[in-house]
Amino acid sequence: MATPRKELFTFRPQAFGIAIALFVIEVLIALYVHDEIIRPFVGDVLVVIFIYYFLKAFLRIPLPYLAIFTLVFSFSIEILQYFKLVDLLGLGHYKLARIVIGTSFSWLDLVCYAIGIGLVFIFDKELRASIKKNTLT
Repeated sequence: MATPRKELFTFRPQAFGIAIALFVIEVLIALYVHDEIIRPFVGDVLVVIFIYYFLKAFLRIPLPYLAIFTLVFSFSIEILQYFKLVDLLGLGHYKLARIVIGTSFSWLDLVCYAIGIGLVFIFDKELRASIKKNTLT
């Protein structure tokens, strides 16, 4: 007898709402904050939290894996910035590509991403519960 297949996709309205709120905050920071702390550091902390909640809104993946994937993905994008991925792909003249992929590597960005995922582990009750139960759901 075959075991029932779990669907990969889902919709979590609360996670989607959090993702949208974080996206709006990120856009507001990008448009109106031109300082040396909030824009470069808080924005980087928030972007990994946004990515986590956006993916959580649509994917049925064990939450600890989703959090770790988000961190690895963020680190990968940052490392690709070190190798000038935007220019290697020939997208350097597209402003949107430069914004989305980024153009400058920073070790501090990696620290910000780790802090962001740390905050996810602290504040996401579902994630903490799945770790506590050791069910990874």
